[in-house]
Amino acid sequence: MSDSSQDQKQINIELDEKTAEGVYSNLAIINHSVSEFVVDFVSLMPGAPKAKVKSRIILTPQHAKKLLKALNDNVQRFEKAHGAIKDYEQPSVPINFGPTGEA
Repeated sequence: MSDSSQDQKQINIELDEKTAEGVYSNLAIINHSVSEFVVDFVSLMPGAPKAKVKSRIILTPQHAKKLLKALNDNVQRFEKAHGAIKDYEQPSVPINFGPTGEA
């Protein structure tokens, strides 16, 4: 019998130059419906009256939960290696998210 991990097919993931540059975000807005989670990544600059969504990721509830676990695991490993991440209190900023709607 073969090992079950050897039975799994390998996936090759490609990363083009533009995507590899990444997009800076200092605000994430998360909404959800029965069938999906929508995460909008925003770059909010101090003093600017307006900010744009830089990227939107749409996930199934199952994948949202896997992302939560992966982020938690990575934050724990980071803090173990580098110390606790300080959570600075930010004043609440009223956000007007354009026309309302449900994903």
